[in-house]
Amino acid sequence: MTSRFLLTTLLAGAFATPAHADVLVDNFKGYTVGADGTVAQVGAMVLDDAGTIKAVYAPGQKPSKKGVRFHIDGKGRILLPGLIDAHLHVLSTGFAALTLDLSETTSLADALNKISAFAAEHPDRAWIIGRGWNQEKWKLGRFPTAAELDMIVPDRPVWLERVDGHAGWANTAALKAAGVTSSSQAPAGGSIDKDASGKPAGVLVDAAQDLVAKAVPPPSARDRDLALATAQRIFIRYGLTAVADMGSTIEDWQTFRRAGDANKLYVRIMSYAMGVDAMKLIGGPGPSPWLYADRLRLNGVKLYMDGALGSRGAWLKAPYADKPDTRGLPQLNQTQLGNLMSRAAMDNFQVAVHAIGDAGNGTLLGAIDDLSQTYKGDRRWRIEHAQVIDPADWPRMGRIAANGGIVASMQPVHQTSDRVMAEARLGPDRLRGAYAWKSLKGTGATLAFGSDAPVEKPDPWAGLAAAISREDENGLPPGGWQPQEKVDRATALAGYTSQAAYAGFAESRFGRLAPGLRADFIFVDTDPMSASPAEIRKTKVLETWVGGGKVWDAADPDAKGITSSETKPSKGR
Repeated sequence: MTSRFLLTTLLAGAFATPAHADVLVDNFKGYTVGADGTVAQVGAMVLDDAGTIKAVYAPGQKPSKKGVRFHIDGKGRILLPGLIDAHLHVLSTGFAALTLDLSETTSLADALNKISAFAAEHPDRAWIIGRGWNQEKWKLGRFPTAAELDMIVPDRPVWLERVDGHAGWANTAALKAAGVTSSSQAPAGGSIDKDASGKPAGVLVDAAQDLVAKAVPPPSARDRDLALATAQRIFIRYGLTAVADMGSTIEDWQTFRRAGDANKLYVRIMSYAMGVDAMKLIGGPGPSPWLYADRLRLNGVKLYMDGALGSRGAWLKAPYADKPDTRGLPQLNQTQLGNLMSRAAMDNFQVAVHAIGDAGNGTLLGAIDDLSQTYKGDRRWRIEHAQVIDPADWPRMGRIAANGGIVASMQPVHQTSDRVMAEARLGPDRLRGAYAWKSLKGTGATLAFGSDAPVEKPDPWAGLAAAISREDENGLPPGGWQPQEKVDRATALAGYTSQAAYAGFAESRFGRLAPGLRADFIFVDTDPMSASPAEIRKTKVLETWVGGGKVWDAADPDAKGITSSETKPSKGR
């Protein structure tokens, strides 16, 4: 980063001003979201010198200027609360930007050309690492193979994660380095794609990925710090001021702490540890306190119920419509899941569980139902993705919502990306329960929206547009897919602000523009309460402010890009 940009960002959260020097923000058209999810207009705000909102004024109200020494002119622009991504992967987003990205490839040939070019550009890297491939987008009709990778990179290992992170593609050198052979057995909850002779064909699904992943040289601390810095710059450009990191390792947590200690943690992170062991290692006896002026907290634990639809790892009640010999790959049974959830809940860690298929979601709801009899109070059990839930299970969600609370943490752009694939996987009879945002809200569940980056871009504007239209970037299908599940604009905006904060027990700290909350806000060029979905998708974030400090300014050329000296991972990767 340039020194000028660093100077700006280092001031985030604390203005270098005399004591009790307030800041008036006015001359804008603003919106905030109430605790109940309703949208109200804002005409002006007064912030204190600690980066907290002191007062919020409706349009036409005259703000008090007592104690005000500084002024932020909104220049007639649209002002919104800082947006929150309720489910993404922080360091993976950074690493995805720094390594080989196949997410835009449209065919196997396209991907192979990109892999070949990347390998040629980086002859010093011991492994070629990347992600983003999608055989469905390529219309391949099968998984890619090690032999196809061998044709372009035969001399060193290649390991490429599928777009959803639930499968990995290896070349022969990577399989050999990991010791994966014809006699290798997939662990429970995983599978190894094999050819007609029984040899590993190159793709490993869900739990089986660890067979190769454990052989990949781990990133250095410097690599991790760079990935975090890169991810944060991506987030603030989209107007994200807070995120939930779903699956933090101890190394991730240490990276966050290093950034916080150095005053380089700009985006607020609600962390969920990757499994119970990491939860105990990071949190010990319970969730951490809020650190670094509400920039970081370990909230709870992330668990996995099943895999993903794209790799047919999502656990379904009936066989896949396009592959009747499988129902998916459950990672746990209800007893195992309940034991892990109980271990977390007894120490007041919040529980977040990845569940995509209707059997996975049904099993999770059964576990929550059982645990709710023991663990009373405000638990806010989180279902991450909640992509396919049998309508017969919706009433059970309603019961849980009324007894401890339940959060449907969903990603609107998944629906537009997955539509054709989901129709093939599920068949017509199960589509009513797929990506059912409005129906799940109707049960009393809290809707919190995110992107699952780097699976999708961490773009809340594409998510807002999809939530209110259920149309993709091309306007397809006209009128929206399963249009009865569209949500209104207030619900969509709340899903990326107040409800996303509530989902992470942060509603008393940020997520709205209200007195006593952190002054996180953005200026944009588009009014999401009146613009068309297509216009919302094109929204430009003009400025991003976190804790009363500006961390992104689209008009500042020094805030653009990352210098080449800052984007050189260690040679091991």
